[in-house]
Amino acid sequence: MIKNNMTSLQRVLTTLGHNEPDRVPFFLLFTMHGAKELGLSIKEYFAKGENVAEGQLRLRAKYRHDSIYNFFYAPIEIEAFGGEVIYNDEGPANSGIPIIKTFDDIKNLEVPDVKSTHCLAKVFKSSQIVKEKIGDEVPIIGVVMSPFSLPVMQMGFDKYLDLMYERPDLFNHLMKINEEFCVNWANAQLEAGTTAICYFDPFSSTTVTTKEMYLKTGFEIAKRTIAKIKGPTATHMASGRCLSIIEDIADTGTAIVGVSVNENIQELKNSCKNKITVMGNLNGIEMRRWTPNEAEENVKRVISQAGAGGGFILSDNHGEIPFQVPDEVLMAISEAVHKWGNYPLVC
Repeated sequence: MIKNNMTSLQRVLTTLGHNEPDRVPFFLLFTMHGAKELGLSIKEYFAKGENVAEGQLRLRAKYRHDSIYNFFYAPIEIEAFGGEVIYNDEGPANSGIPIIKTFDDIKNLEVPDVKSTHCLAKVFKSSQIVKEKIGDEVPIIGVVMSPFSLPVMQMGFDKYLDLMYERPDLFNHLMKINEEFCVNWANAQLEAGTTAICYFDPFSSTTVTTKEMYLKTGFEIAKRTIAKIKGPTATHMASGRCLSIIEDIADTGTAIVGVSVNENIQELKNSCKNKITVMGNLNGIEMRRWTPNEAEENVKRVISQAGAGGGFILSDNHGEIPFQVPDEVLMAISEAVHKWGNYPLVC
């Protein structure tokens, strides 16, 4: 493949093959920033798939990054189950009162029909519009919550932990429901034009779950679920640590792992070599306070530590850039990648 003037998709596919493309690919994982571009509130922005499609296209034209992120808000899946979404004018939406209030509620939980659920239809519409506009030039990234991590929103963190240890029968029943939903939801997004699926699984990170527990639960669930998703996947730990389970994550069949700023990117890259592509690990929280010079230095540092040999995508470490990160910092990140990310690397 000729390296000059690669499309974003070609650039990403090359690095996924653990080869060096023309430059380091980078994903600016915007969710809410499109609302600013369109002059809408966050709630208004997410009300229509057309809004999100236009916002994502404008953001990519502005910052010249290598993906379209067709992620609306995490509790859209709770909304699909009939739950409440609480919007915030300055940040991401949150889930409201848990849909599972007692363990017995799990027995009556039903898998939503993803094709006839209004809130999910907005996501399909956005993906279809973007696909029509850009074809195969840029990867379109859809998002699902892992069956293992979704219960944190379905029932609350403390109650979920109790379920795991006290009622393994109902835990397994809930996983069966969530796995079916996750697979249907992911495959419907792929049918609508999405290129790949980001499988968010923070509960599997060693920040939350021990390796021993992960291997018994999240690992087995991921293997079953990812095997049924009819397209490539990236597993994202949403700021959680994963170095000690990197090889296990690779064994789930996923192609990319989103890693934490709390772990050494060079050590992560070495552990992933020729197994799985690393995505990360700029600090999105600190990014809100960076100057443009600090943004450039951080980009340069991470590329120098992880960019050689391909197998690396520069991104934030959480999978969602905070709404408060200013445009000048985001532009500085983009300019730094285009300056320092060209292969052969000189930084």
